[in-house]
Amino acid sequence: MSETRMNIMGHTPEQLAELVAQWGNKPFRAKQLQRWIHQRGIRDFEQMTDLARVFREQLAEHCSICTPEVQVEQRSADGTRKWLFDVGQNNSVEAVYIPEDDRGTLCISSQAGCTVACPFCSTGYQGFNRNLSAAEIIGQLWFARDQLRQNPEQARVGSNPQPVVDDRYISNVVFMGMGEPLLNYDQVLIALQLMLDDNAYGLSRRRVTVSTSGVVPMMDRLAKDCPVALAVSLHAPNDALRDKLVPLNRKHPLRELIASCNNYLQYAPRDFITFEYIMLDGINDQPEHAQQLLAIAKQVRCKFNLIPFNPFPQSGLKRSPAATVRDFAQRLQEGGVVTTVRKTRGDDIDAACGQLAGDIRDRTRIRERLPNQGTILIKPERA
Repeated sequence: MSETRMNIMGHTPEQLAELVAQWGNKPFRAKQLQRWIHQRGIRDFEQMTDLARVFREQLAEHCSICTPEVQVEQRSADGTRKWLFDVGQNNSVEAVYIPEDDRGTLCISSQAGCTVACPFCSTGYQGFNRNLSAAEIIGQLWFARDQLRQNPEQARVGSNPQPVVDDRYISNVVFMGMGEPLLNYDQVLIALQLMLDDNAYGLSRRRVTVSTSGVVPMMDRLAKDCPVALAVSLHAPNDALRDKLVPLNRKHPLRELIASCNNYLQYAPRDFITFEYIMLDGINDQPEHAQQLLAIAKQVRCKFNLIPFNPFPQSGLKRSPAATVRDFAQRLQEGGVVTTVRKTRGDDIDAACGQLAGDIRDRTRIRERLPNQGTILIKPERA
């Protein structure tokens, strides 16, 4: 791509309208262009046949439609697919597609690396490299859908003879890949608006989920700017433990987080907040922890999603036994709170929760500086 050509993959409708106007075209041409890019998945301007030839030539000369370059693609035995994208300057991010009978979910990244540095997440061991642009974020969705359109049989699971969701395949998008989405707020907001736009991807607000570790000020902004489904990475039922598991808690403790969740529910498309809770053996999986979670549930309408920990060598942490997870879930359910246990997918290609980009070289030397972070900072509470 020529350095002088502008990538319009992440342009907002307003930016496309300005672009169209500067060449003397009417505003409706911007909507046509947006539909060609995002609905039809076309990036060759010559194929946009309802645009005037002169306009197509102007676009070809000055603009491009680019997604991040794929370095590696992996496919799991369970149908999960993972793509490693090169985003330049020796940085890479990953996206994961998870097919199921009734949906197709794409998990996308918002940052190269992550600043939050939760000790149970392998991405955190990279440190933070940079924010992704809106084009790089929405480009993951564009690319994944394009791949599934070309190979529709790969968007099916089991004996299901039909594509997951008509010809789109991707019915749900979750910001649960690399990075903390709300620390890249402006670019994530543009990507969210494109996902919801009827002239782009037309996804339902209920089917787009932002997962955050609890960036309270940005949660409050998102509630007003673009409320979608919200998942909060809780992982601990009290401040003392959460300070260790989710370091951001030291800045925005549970009291502030719960208040922000209640505020969000005034605008949200769902009437509950999903609390994600990773199950760590002897750390946060004891009966008293379940009781403390039930106390939180009395303060905010929520459901719990228990996540089996996916071990990696640097963490020094272990997955809770299956029996412990079942008992923990039962205690929450008996307490009257909807509780699910996340089905682990893509283990064989390191595509499960907390595993993304775990084998990418550590550019921040965090492993060298904190070699025993899991065992030193977090000790089992079990007697």
